[in-house]
Amino acid sequence: MAILSRLKPNPGAKQKAARVGRGPGSGLGKTAGRGQKGQKARASGIKPGFEGGQTPLARRLPKVGFKNIFAPTVVNVNVGELDAFAAGADVTLEALRQKRLVQGRFDLVKILGDGELTKGLTVHAHAFSAGAKAKIVGAGGTVQLISLPKPRIARDRRSEEAAG
Repeated sequence: MAILSRLKPNPGAKQKAARVGRGPGSGLGKTAGRGQKGQKARASGIKPGFEGGQTPLARRLPKVGFKNIFAPTVVNVNVGELDAFAAGADVTLEALRQKRLVQGRFDLVKILGDGELTKGLTVHAHAFSAGAKAKIVGAGGTVQLISLPKPRIARDRRSEEAAG
């Protein structure tokens, strides 16, 4: 059994830090292991991504695309996957999570029309494709729209003051 007061690192696991530039006796005096003169011998060093004065790669490549950070995260569920529920079941967001048809963090659930539905279900979702709506109603089920959540965009105070 190990006693905490007697614990110590394995021999050779801990080494003293090299004190560079502290005289010729240390073996790392004068130039401190940096060789002779030049850019790499200076204190400032070279920044990451520096390419010797050549235009860096990030500036040579074209700017492409746009990522909307306020766009809602939409999870798609196909009608064929809803066949896992019992006939006459109420398909809510919680029920979809329990059956693992939706996972993780999302803002909206949209039902799409791929696959076949053989049972009448009451399906609650934020959006439905036209094909999905037709298949659910055709199988004897009903479609319930969930109201969309409020957008996460912060309003500009100046426009609120002008309106109020």
